[in-house]
Amino acid sequence: MEQIENMEQKQPSKKTSIGGQALIEGVMMRGVGITCLAVRQTDGTIYTEQWGDGEDSRPWYKRTPIIRGGFNFIEMMVLGYKCLMKSAELAGFEDEEPSAFEKKLASLLGDKFSTVMTYLVVALGVALAMGLFVVLPAFVAGLLAKVIHSQLILTVVEGVTKIGLLIAYLGLVAQMDEIHRMYQYHGAEHKTIACYEAGEELTPANVKKHTRFHPRCGTSFLLIVLVISILVFSILPRGGSLWITVGLKLLLMPLVVGIAYEIIKLAGRYDNWLTRLISKPGLWLQRLTTKEPDESMMEVAIAAMKPCIPKEEGLDNW
Repeated sequence: MEQIENMEQKQPSKKTSIGGQALIEGVMMRGVGITCLAVRQTDGTIYTEQWGDGEDSRPWYKRTPIIRGGFNFIEMMVLGYKCLMKSAELAGFEDEEPSAFEKKLASLLGDKFSTVMTYLVVALGVALAMGLFVVLPAFVAGLLAKVIHSQLILTVVEGVTKIGLLIAYLGLVAQMDEIHRMYQYHGAEHKTIACYEAGEELTPANVKKHTRFHPRCGTSFLLIVLVISILVFSILPRGGSLWITVGLKLLLMPLVVGIAYEIIKLAGRYDNWLTRLISKPGLWLQRLTTKEPDESMMEVAIAAMKPCIPKEEGLDNW
């Protein structure tokens, strides 16, 4: 059995806020004012593209604790989708024939079509997540409320439903060959960041030695969001209309995401018994969403990482 404890036995010599996302045959890394995309093309070469000037030009609402969580989460979803579509194009994945609706929309929107589609897909993704992890668990708890009158038991049932749905979803998509490769790139992303945090030169040989589990992973973030939502939503009264209950929970979601964001940042920045305890469930869940990469994947992750490394020691985006 793989040992997550390996990450704890060899503590990194420095911490970084650089994070990223696995793409189709590639990796996107984001640092202080610089984002870099790296994709393995069909001819075997690595395409890289970066943007940003290395300056931290975030507005106040993206720097203020709690408030920044929701804004940064949505921004990362939009950026991640754009990079995902770009990687599919670079990796040689042919798009399906556009539907009649897409053709009509493209003719109406012109140059704005791509932007509108990006935000539409992100909005649909958020709506699906809210349906699965807010509406459905609330519906299940509402049905059980007719026979179970304990607020505590209903809260536990709703929480178990949420976490069960998340694990089932991650486990199912992991069976797809394309997703399995993306999970390998996900592992390459984590191992590269771990190598950098350990103060070692970024080479495939060095990267290979490090763990594929990282406390600031998006998988861990989703789990923390669910746990925080269970705690926050437990204060809401039960017995009313399902849609009023769901509406109240949706209104509280920015607070839930904001708290979870601060927790994941702390877990990534500090190493002590409390942060290790908080990180442990997410690290275990990453067994589903990360896989061991091959050398070519680590090369891509390194290519994405290098431009994002701050030129000045200690300059980081916490």
